[in-house]
Amino acid sequence: MTQARTCRGLNIVTNATDRVSRVDKVAMWKIPPKAKIYEALSAIADGRVSPKGDQQAEVVSSSGAKTYLVEWSEDLSGITSNDNASFWQGYMGYPIIAVLMLLGRLHFKREVADMLSGIPWKQINKQFRNDYDKAVDSVLGQLEAQGLRRETITDEVDRILAQIEKMELEKLPRKKPPPKG
Repeated sequence: MTQARTCRGLNIVTNATDRVSRVDKVAMWKIPPKAKIYEALSAIADGRVSPKGDQQAEVVSSSGAKTYLVEWSEDLSGITSNDNASFWQGYMGYPIIAVLMLLGRLHFKREVADMLSGIPWKQINKQFRNDYDKAVDSVLGQLEAQGLRRETITDEVDRILAQIEKMELEKLPRKKPPPKG
């Protein structure tokens, strides 16, 4: 009988006597830009993340024009999504981050997520020509003007990013291309 386990991006296969019979390199997720965490928090706050069975969820885009499919392994050691960032760039896109929040693998403060409710990220990212840092800075400036503390939000995003950096999530095979629209 053989068994396989993943450790630091390697799939280690052992035989019945617990001897290593094979070591395969496993594709792991790259760390996302911080902006994707802001978008994930908005998706959670807006209720745009919906479980669809035991190992699937759908995430609706901020514009409502697209729905992304996120799928994960039974033990949650691997995950995949058909959003553009996850599919083409190799880092966890906001749908994966939002699903990990929903599943409790990433801890977040609900009150911070609620501060980011209703943000039209697609429109803002387009306005700033996909310069995500400028888009986030603009949103934070608007929230500050409404009396919210920028540091409350940025500190929470930094805390979530630190959790992501410690994760060892396998990149499951891509199944479905990103939606058009």
